Amino acid sequence: MKFTKPLIAILTLLTMIVILFVALGKTQQMTVVYESNTSLRPVEMSPGKYQCGECGMVINDLSFAAQVVASNGKTWFFDDNGCMAAWISARPFQDSAIIWVNSLDAGGWIDGRKAFYSQTDKTPMSYGFGAYSGNREIYIDFATMQICMLKGETLANPVYRKQLLGD
Repeated sequence: MKFTKPLIAILTLLTMIVILFVALGKTQQMTVVYESNTSLRPVEMSPGKYQCGECGMVINDLSFAAQVVASNGKTWFFDDNGCMAAWISARPFQDSAIIWVNSLDAGGWIDGRKAFYSQTDKTPMSYGFGAYSGNREIYIDFATMQICMLKGETLANPVYRKQLLGD
């Protein structure tokens, strides 16, 4: 009798642990890096199957997605152009990497170094950098966008947000 209650508690705990491990084993694995992109072209993405290489967020909206392809074919995925800009700045291959960003005006993938970036779009991580193939007076180039990101001059910064939007 004295051992019945503790034994039931231990068996219940073990059962819960087994159920947890079985459930975790069935969860979908996210792709963070794709190893064999020998064409160096953008990898076809589907929402909910890729994870941002910088912040770890699952990429559910491809509107602001970006990809970085190294010369060896490794491809990393990002949910926000700001995440991509921060991530690539710390890589030794940053100058030789190919950057693909999803164009909001043309649709589809365009060269991220040749794209123009708004600073006021509503992006997944609230940085504000939407990519466009066409230039407007208020857009900035890739180098300027990356500098703004690294300096914290994004919509995620309340001071800078107020300057840009007047909030």
